[in-house]
Amino acid sequence: MQEDLISGRIRKAPENFLTPDGIKTVFAEAKQGRRNFIRNAFAAAAAGAAGTAALAQGNPVPTEGGDPNILNLPEHSTGLGQGVASDGGYGHPSKYEANVQRRQSPGLTQTTQASVSFAPLQSLFGIITPSGLHFERHHQGWWDIDPSKHRLMINGMVKSPKVFTMDEIMRLPSVSRIHFIECGANTAVEWGNVAVPTVQYTHGMVSCSEFTGVPLITLLELAGADLKKGKFVLAEGADGSSMTRTIPMELITSGEVIVAYGQNGEMLRPEQGYPLRLVVPGVQGVSWVKYLRRIEVGDMPYATKDEAVHYIDLLPSGQHRQYSSIQECKSVVTTPSGGQVLLDKGFYNITGLAWSGRGKVTRVDVSVDGGRNWRTARLEGPVQRKALTRFNIDWVWDGKPAIIQSRAMDETGFVQPTYKQLRAVRGTRSIYHNNAIQSWLVQESGEVKNVQVS
Repeated sequence: MQEDLISGRIRKAPENFLTPDGIKTVFAEAKQGRRNFIRNAFAAAAAGAAGTAALAQGNPVPTEGGDPNILNLPEHSTGLGQGVASDGGYGHPSKYEANVQRRQSPGLTQTTQASVSFAPLQSLFGIITPSGLHFERHHQGWWDIDPSKHRLMINGMVKSPKVFTMDEIMRLPSVSRIHFIECGANTAVEWGNVAVPTVQYTHGMVSCSEFTGVPLITLLELAGADLKKGKFVLAEGADGSSMTRTIPMELITSGEVIVAYGQNGEMLRPEQGYPLRLVVPGVQGVSWVKYLRRIEVGDMPYATKDEAVHYIDLLPSGQHRQYSSIQECKSVVTTPSGGQVLLDKGFYNITGLAWSGRGKVTRVDVSVDGGRNWRTARLEGPVQRKALTRFNIDWVWDGKPAIIQSRAMDETGFVQPTYKQLRAVRGTRSIYHNNAIQSWLVQESGEVKNVQVS
């Protein structure tokens, strides 16, 4: 059990474990047996090193006190492995990674089914989110739609309304681009200073994929859309909520908006809008309409139910801020982060993710003293517009309490705000678009907790 709980020198967050008993074990070990476990682990490592040295010198390997995982050849080094899956089916992760999964939350709007799942940011590498770990947000559940029967209509201010089949759309010239998608309600509970325990729950409604499809402008031109008088389009989905969103025409004429059928090299997953969804880079996820069935060109915003009642920001004056779709510059440290435990003093790599709905992330600074001092982190390539960016920075922990933060900047000059700065403009009654600096408290015990620093 102990070996399963260790990843390098950082014990994984409790949400990585499948059972309640497993979670209890993690906390029990962290509080009671942490130092003994570290001592035993290093003793075993030292014994293993001694055995390796003996082998190199041609001496007999000690049979007691050595690491059996080194001294004894495992079955996979002596036997014949498995062949291609007998069912020829879809590949799956290792059974030892079964604890890396999306998690549900009861804290957001619910239907009769669970409507939200959070991506396990603390367990991911690089910038691409595996399709099976991509966060989910449903307004009326998901559907697996027969692509041969699905249709996309283009109407409104167009010369010749069109209806496209999937085959017709997939015959057109396509593009593939990497972009992040973030729910407008990501990090929502932090507005109320509710300290959910881990980064999966604070920031897990963001993911990043390579999307493949046809630029929406191509379809509008085929229908003869009036691109001068037509200032907006209405995007409508085919699910039970009839999700409808207004998209400004300037985003579409730039060529960025895609009618997508592909994600990460394969067709969209059903929970991600199969067989067709809208990709609106930099804009909150609700506008990336899934199960896309209609695009209407118009000359004014449509003020649909999901724009007049939901996804609006309540300002301190009591007014509603509407059509606040851009996801502003934001970042978060994913390791070390809430729920994890540092097992000993010494070197650690602080890593995290940054993104901006206005373009490229140009810089990320990291503080380990609650924002008093900052150092510039390394941005790992590729750094792309409106995509997640991975950052890393070296840190030597001295065993004393530390508050870890990250602060991102984008190519427009926007600097990620503190909670004090954000609340001065937005008040305390918001739900959406929280891009304030996240803080993680590393305690002397090594446990990492979610805290807020104004």
